[in-house]
Amino acid sequence: MLPPGDASLGASPSRGSEETGGQPERSTGRDLRLDLFRGLALWFIFLNHVPNNVLNWFTTRNFGFSDATEIFVFISGYTAALVYGRQMDKAGVIVTSARILRRAWQLYVAFIFLFVVYLAEISYVIGRFSNPLYAEEMGALQFLSEPDVALVQALLLKFRPANMDVLPLYIVLLAGFPPVLWLLKRRPDATLALSFLIYVCAGRLGWNLPGYPDDRVWFFNPIAWQFLFVFGGWCGLGGSDRLGRLIQSRLVVTLAAIYLVASLVVVVSWWWPPLEGVVPESLGRFIYPISKTDLAPLRLVHFLALAIVVVKLVPVNARFLERPVLRPMIMCGQHSLEVFCFGVFLSFAAHFVLNEMVGSLWMQLVLSGTGIALMVALSALLSWYAGVERGLAARKGK
Repeated sequence: MLPPGDASLGASPSRGSEETGGQPERSTGRDLRLDLFRGLALWFIFLNHVPNNVLNWFTTRNFGFSDATEIFVFISGYTAALVYGRQMDKAGVIVTSARILRRAWQLYVAFIFLFVVYLAEISYVIGRFSNPLYAEEMGALQFLSEPDVALVQALLLKFRPANMDVLPLYIVLLAGFPPVLWLLKRRPDATLALSFLIYVCAGRLGWNLPGYPDDRVWFFNPIAWQFLFVFGGWCGLGGSDRLGRLIQSRLVVTLAAIYLVASLVVVVSWWWPPLEGVVPESLGRFIYPISKTDLAPLRLVHFLALAIVVVKLVPVNARFLERPVLRPMIMCGQHSLEVFCFGVFLSFAAHFVLNEMVGSLWMQLVLSGTGIALMVALSALLSWYAGVERGLAARKGK
C-alpha cells in the first residue's frame, strides 16, 4: 500500500535492501518509507523476542491484530517486485530468475549460519548455568536430544528454534517468486486473485508444510502468508497506483481508522483489567482464534487498514523522512537480512541476562537500547562498506 515515488524507485529499494545497501537520499527517488517501516519492524521483532521486557509492550502486537511480521513480509514482496521486475524487463526471465534464486540461496546460507551460532549460544548457556528450561523455551530440545536428526531437519527448513521462523518463510516465498513475478508482469490481477484463492484454501482446508517433530507444522504457514507477499509485489508493480484513489478516499480512510480503533479495544481488553469483558462472549467466539500461523483474515484486514492510514498520514514526499533522527531506522531497513540475524542473536543474549543476572526495569531498558544501538551500528558499518565498494567501482570504471 506504499505507492511508488517515481520511475527510479524500482532500483533504489532493492539496491539498498537486497544488494548494495545504498544511501537513503531523496535525490535517488527512493521511497524512504519502505526502509523506514522495515527498519521499524526489525526493531519491533527484536523487542518482541525479549521476554519480560517492558518495551515490547509498546510494539504493534499489543495494540492491534497484526504485528511487525505483516509489515516485514509486505515490504519484502513490494521491494522484491520492484527490483526484480525491472531486471526482468532488461535481462530477461531466465537471468532474473537465476538472480532471485541466488538471493534465496544467500538467505538459506544465512539461516544455516544463524542456526549453528544460535544453537551454540543456547547450548553454552544451558551447560554453563545448568538450566535445561532454556532448551524447551527456545525450541532446542530436539537438537539436544538427537542433534544429527535435528540438523538434517534444519537443512530442510523443517526444524526452527524459537524466533527463527521469519527467515525460512522469506526463503520459501523468494524461492517461489520467479514464476509469480512472471505472472504478475503479464496478468497481475489474475495472479493476485489466484494467490488469494490459495490463501483461502490454506485457511479453510488446513494446508501447511510439515515441520519437525512430525506432529508440528510451520509456525508461519507459507501457503497462507504468500498472499501478503504477492500482494506486496502486485502493489510494487503498479497496483498501488491503481488503488490510489481508493486509498485517498475519505470514506475508506475513515472505515480503516474505525477498524483500527475496534481492534485496539479488543486487543487491549486481553491484558488491561478495566476493559476485561468489553468484548461480548458471542463476538469472542466468532473472532477467536485469530491465527497468526494462517494469517487470519482479521490480521490481514488490520494490516491493510493500518497501511491505508499510514499512507494517508505519511506521503512519499514527507519532509520529516529525511531528518537525521530517522536515519538509524532507515539504515536498518536497508540491511534487513543482516540486522534480523543479528537481532535474533542479541534477543537471546538479552533474555539470558534478564533471567540469570538482573531483571530490573532499568536493565530491561539498557538491554533493549543497547540491542537496537548494536543493530544500528551494524547497518551503519554495512552502509559505509557499500559506499567504499561503490567508490572503488566508480574509479575502476573511469
